[in-house]
Amino acid sequence: MSETSLKRSEDFLKVADQFKLGVLVTEASHPVTAELSQTAKKSIPDALRLLFEVDFDVINKYREWSQSDAPRRVADTLRDRLKNGGNVYFTGCGSTGRLSIQLASIWRDFWQKQRAKGLKTTPSTEDWENRAHSVMAGGDFALIKSVEGFEDFTQFGCKQIGDAGLNDKDTVFAITEGGETSFVIGTAWEGVKRGAKVYFVYNNPDDILCEHVKRSRDIIQEPKVETINLTTGPMAITGSTRMQATTIQLSVMLTILEMVLRDLLPEMGLDSNAVTAEFTTNLEAMHSTLLSKQVCDEVAELVAMEEQVYRTDHKNNYFAYRIGVDVLTDTTERSPTYCTPPFRKYDDTGAAESWAFLYVPFDKTEDAWNWILKKEPQCVEWSEDEVRELVGDESFAQTYEVIKKISRRELMRFKIGKDGIRYRPLGPGDSAVGIAIEEEKDMLLSPEGFQRSQLEAAKAAGANTGIIYFGGKDSIYEVGESIKQWDPEAAAALVPVPQTDFLLNGVTRVGAKMLLNALSTCTMVRLGRVMGNYMIWLVASNLKLIDRSTRYICKLTGLPYEKANQLLFEVVEYVEPRMKADQKYPPIVGVSIMRAKYNLTNEQAEAKLMEQIG
Repeated sequence: MSETSLKRSEDFLKVADQFKLGVLVTEASHPVTAELSQTAKKSIPDALRLLFEVDFDVINKYREWSQSDAPRRVADTLRDRLKNGGNVYFTGCGSTGRLSIQLASIWRDFWQKQRAKGLKTTPSTEDWENRAHSVMAGGDFALIKSVEGFEDFTQFGCKQIGDAGLNDKDTVFAITEGGETSFVIGTAWEGVKRGAKVYFVYNNPDDILCEHVKRSRDIIQEPKVETINLTTGPMAITGSTRMQATTIQLSVMLTILEMVLRDLLPEMGLDSNAVTAEFTTNLEAMHSTLLSKQVCDEVAELVAMEEQVYRTDHKNNYFAYRIGVDVLTDTTERSPTYCTPPFRKYDDTGAAESWAFLYVPFDKTEDAWNWILKKEPQCVEWSEDEVRELVGDESFAQTYEVIKKISRRELMRFKIGKDGIRYRPLGPGDSAVGIAIEEEKDMLLSPEGFQRSQLEAAKAAGANTGIIYFGGKDSIYEVGESIKQWDPEAAAALVPVPQTDFLLNGVTRVGAKMLLNALSTCTMVRLGRVMGNYMIWLVASNLKLIDRSTRYICKLTGLPYEKANQLLFEVVEYVEPRMKADQKYPPIVGVSIMRAKYNLTNEQAEAKLMEQIG
């Protein structure tokens, strides 16, 4: 063991008690998926059904929350503060950071549509549009690629939301799956300091958080903070809070925003008091559809297609429009969760090719990013003095190196517009998947439509094709008949969605998230990146994930915590050069397990693991 890796382990163990989170419900193994990897080997549809079954926990929690006085109380408060000139801030880190960006994007998109229709309001539709803001750890850059280290610093959260101009008229929804994320807690405290109305949204029981995590106890027990506890239970994949935890948060936040919009626009004739009951009924129907044999069988074809593409070292391109931010969120999250190559910048030829990428129908990448975010990107671009003041001299150099890599200029190197397609040409062995909802069905029906034209080009180049479509029964039939004419061999999941009056199309957004989560998760399970329902390919990129990685090594090898952590950092040191260069690298936890079980060197452990995975 090198002195460097030993010191890193010692430094972590000094603060480990603050980040030992194995007692949290979100870190527990879900009994429904305990043998998920074994099931997936035998039957992809059965594995998908198990994943969707865990989403019953989301339905049950939503029903419980919707029947309380919380929806009306929170919606009234937010509505009144917005009417008084305030803004709303959604803050988060990792999955909840992407959720915060998605929520602000959905709000802005609604008002942009109303303005396009000629709606006149006081304040103006443009004013209302600009009331919603997201504060993600690492800025908008982190939507497409995880930013190392931001999650662990309360002061980073304070600064990012402070820089956004937060004041006492505003409302803050500080959203953290586990309820313990330092960055998010920092945004909440800054909200309290500035006199804003602060809601703390999280997914673990109060008693467990308050007993074991001091920073959580302090914010939960703060009288000026109102809590929204959305505990659903363990995740379908142990610790993977991008799944049920974030799904219930999306459901609840869209409900609150829907109620507020109906109150702000009474001329639309929609009753805000009817939202929770309507959402419950339609969410149950959406979930039943996802559990159906037909949908599971159709999604299984997509899983099999993507598995083959990735297993043979090929690539997949997604083409989306209206729900581009939803697709981007799921695609980005695969990298830190399952150790897949992150999105690659168009000119970074030294980095590993991304397994999957997203394109939206705009000629220029700058316009594509503005579409995804519904605004100009806001990236973290702090000066040297600002960084030094935040972290001190000891951590300055490392932190500033991170800051330099997450600027707006760097974000634009991820070419998600049509100008980037030429950098990822598809051919035999590759795949293309078009994703659409009903309001954009012409993009699948018309030969000139973005999704259809890209799929036909991919097919002509010898690539496999797939389609995911969410719509009413009539449009499902229409799209299905059309696909039979121009791409009968495509793997198509045509998903019926309930027809509702929701201004934000909330149930479809939640259903799309559930399906995309299940698709990507099941694919990774099939690729050997999950053991039972444990992620053995997770990336130990922050203190919480270092603890999680250490616990998994303990569980799967029997090593004591300290020894497991030392081993982890040895393997991190071995793998890190490839990680930093965005090259392919083996799973740190998996290599650690092989080393401990068979008394191997790093090189031997990597070779044995890859041989077992195939």
